[in-house]
Amino acid sequence: MLYRIIASAALVATATAAVVTNYTSIVDPTNITIPSIPQTTAYDWQTACVAYEFPVPFDASEWPGDWLVATTNGMNETAEYQALYNSIDWTNVPQIPVRTALAQGELDTTGYDTVNDPDCWWSATGCVTPKVPGVLKDISACAEPDTWGLTYDDGPNCSHNAFYDFLQQQNLKASMFYIGSNVMNWPLGAQRGVRDGHHISVHTWSHPMMTSLNNQDALAELYYATKMIKYVTGLTPLYWRPPLGDVDDRIRWIATQLNLTAIIWNLDTDDWAAGTSVTVQQVQQNYQNFITMGTNGTFANTGNIVLSHELNNMTMGFAENYIPQIKQAYKNVVDVATCMNITNPYVENTVTFPVFASTSSGSNSSSTSGTSGTKSSGAAASSNNANAALIIVALFACFCYA
Repeated sequence: MLYRIIASAALVATATAAVVTNYTSIVDPTNITIPSIPQTTAYDWQTACVAYEFPVPFDASEWPGDWLVATTNGMNETAEYQALYNSIDWTNVPQIPVRTALAQGELDTTGYDTVNDPDCWWSATGCVTPKVPGVLKDISACAEPDTWGLTYDDGPNCSHNAFYDFLQQQNLKASMFYIGSNVMNWPLGAQRGVRDGHHISVHTWSHPMMTSLNNQDALAELYYATKMIKYVTGLTPLYWRPPLGDVDDRIRWIATQLNLTAIIWNLDTDDWAAGTSVTVQQVQQNYQNFITMGTNGTFANTGNIVLSHELNNMTMGFAENYIPQIKQAYKNVVDVATCMNITNPYVENTVTFPVFASTSSGSNSSSTSGTSGTKSSGAAASSNNANAALIIVALFACFCYA
């Protein structure tokens, strides 16, 4: 196909291996124009969440199944994936067992040595410092004091127009952790994230508990999610977030082969669980507690990274309600790339982020060589409930595309 001939390819060299990747795109991330259609401008989800034409040539047979483990649809048997898999020296992968997911979705930690924590298994101990040499270390807190690390998981959400407009009005950028299946279903939403200057990172293809996957599935979850983000936006992320924080040194090692560094968190709003395993009032109290920490000296010497979600209108509504108070309580409200002085969070150097010192009271902006576009109008918990909520979104997306 012509678009394959003119597509640009990026060969990613990691710290430990030169892996064979095929991250391609015909999208210029510095010149993204969002079409003014009802799905990109409406504030009601019934209008915004109607399927639309993919903005670039697209063949579903070349991608994993929607919201299925990324080796589905024969992806693990393609020449592309086999070349990737075989380019990795698997004799060096940490000999850590695949974890067992129980009937309700949570992981079985029975018998795990939580005292010595030999595998740096976050789900069991909260460990963020790998014990395997050569593995990229997690980022779990902003290095800068009095700083709120603004992050949102599970995007792009088809109903996020009002929320992204709000972030624009507040002059805020966030680290957005995009699910590959969601990018496939709502590509213009992902393009808007780049156009607005947010820090785009990987949140796997189908939001699984990563330590419950074998090596082949885990690699595919990261690879195809990264590839889809690149295909749609023109940018190849260098950062990722494991769903529900579930990561150990085996998964970190696999991510390191793709040069992906995990971004965790040190404060959790529990917004995704509101109305299910926690009450709305508990989530509101979490926000209030974290806001208080910004004024009582808790973060006088370092910053936080807060887990929150683009999952649905309720979670985005929490953010809109509390961001004004957050900005008053913290000197800086910025994305993780900025608070960690990561000026190049992508393989491509056409989009860069400012050093922290150049920001002022949380005002930050990514820099491109001429980004333009049409603005939209207007303004670690139980995995069972989290994935149930995500499945509802996925089923809705499937209905739209049926």
